[in-house]
Amino acid sequence: MSIRVLLADDHTIVREGIRALLNRKPDIEVVAEAESGRMALQMAPEVMPDVIVMDVSMPDLNGIEATRQLIAALSDVKVIALSMHSDSRLVVEMLNAGASGYLLKDCAFEELEAAIYAVMNGQFYLSPRIAKNVIEYYKGLDLPLDKSNVFSVLTVREREVLQLLAEGKHAKQIASYLQVSPKTIETQRRRIMKKLNIKSIAELTKLAIREGLTALED
Repeated sequence: MSIRVLLADDHTIVREGIRALLNRKPDIEVVAEAESGRMALQMAPEVMPDVIVMDVSMPDLNGIEATRQLIAALSDVKVIALSMHSDSRLVVEMLNAGASGYLLKDCAFEELEAAIYAVMNGQFYLSPRIAKNVIEYYKGLDLPLDKSNVFSVLTVREREVLQLLAEGKHAKQIASYLQVSPKTIETQRRRIMKKLNIKSIAELTKLAIREGLTALED
């Protein structure tokens, strides 16, 4: 029985390349492709993948938030992060969200293949080049919590709103995406800015980029 894979990446050429390589394997089948985290959330319950190869930085809904919601909805699915970013903080946040693996985008195809087989066998897989950084990060967990870290300060919905604001969407657009009123979005925006002690959307955007919540730097 083939391993069913969903690819989530906002770059078409990346998805096409990965799909072409994976489809050469007789026991792996790419069953769907998503260009955003929100699209992955919508598609996964329909196609029921075994593994989701998830970009970390995507517009609309980033890979960290998408992974957290996917794992909550589909407990058996395995998520492998595939990213340009080797920052240990992003790696740890993906693992905390429920990902079973983390690879860098310049890895060899054989490494992605090995990661898919590993997570299907109930194992975790970290790219060797980032494993050391992650170990060092965990060694420092007894340090005081960094209050500027949006993952420790904001709720899941507030992080969604922050990303959409940073990507230039106005309150009505965000309200439509999240199926709430524009007034609710404005209230959440003010709450976010107060929690983070930020005075402008420009500062919010810079913070979202720094924290890996938005794909604006890709």
